[in-house]
Amino acid sequence: MYVCVNLTTVFRCKMASITKLIQLSKQLSIKPINPNFINSVRTAVNMRDWMPGEFPKNEEERRKAARKYNLHPDEYIPFPDNDKWGMNRGDYPNIPTIGHAVKDPYYPWDLPGERRNHMETVHEDYDLLGPDKNDEMGKREKFTNFQGVCIFFAYVAIYSILILLVDDYKWFPSVMEKQWPKEGVKHYTFESAK
Repeated sequence: MYVCVNLTTVFRCKMASITKLIQLSKQLSIKPINPNFINSVRTAVNMRDWMPGEFPKNEEERRKAARKYNLHPDEYIPFPDNDKWGMNRGDYPNIPTIGHAVKDPYYPWDLPGERRNHMETVHEDYDLLGPDKNDEMGKREKFTNFQGVCIFFAYVAIYSILILLVDDYKWFPSVMEKQWPKEGVKHYTFESAK
C-alpha cells in the first residue's frame, strides 16, 4: 500500500496501481473460466424454460404440460384460468399442499433434507413448506379453535384467582432490623483488637 505525499509520488502511486491492475488482468485471462459461473449465467438467462406456459386449452396442450412437469396426465390438474384473486398461473399444476413434516422420513428420497425426489414438481408455495419453516401443513391440529380459546381463558382465570387469594399475604425476605446510630450507644470503639 502506497502513501502519497506530494505530486511526484501521487503520479508514481497511480502508475504503480495501474501496472498492478494490468498484471492481475493478465493472470485472470490465463485461468479458465469457472464452469459453475457459466452454469449460473446460463440458468439465469434460460429461466423462461421453467416459467409456466399458457393455460392449456385442449387435451394435447394438457398432455404436453403434464409431461413438462413430470406428472401423469391423469394427475395433472392446472390452476383455474381466472381465479377470484386474479392470479394467472398459466399451466402450472395445482399440487396438493403436503408439508415437509407429513412426508415419510424413511422413504429413500433423492433429496432427503427436503424430502422430495429429483425433478419432482414442487408446490406453488414451496418456500412456505420447507424443512426450515414452521410446517403445519397437512398435520392434524391438537386442539380446535374453540378448545384453544377455552384453554386460554381458563389459564387467565386460574392465574387471576391465585393472585387474588395470595395478595393479602405479603412476603418479603427475612432481614434483621436496620442498625441506625442512636445516642448513648457505642457502635465503634477506637481500641486495639487485643
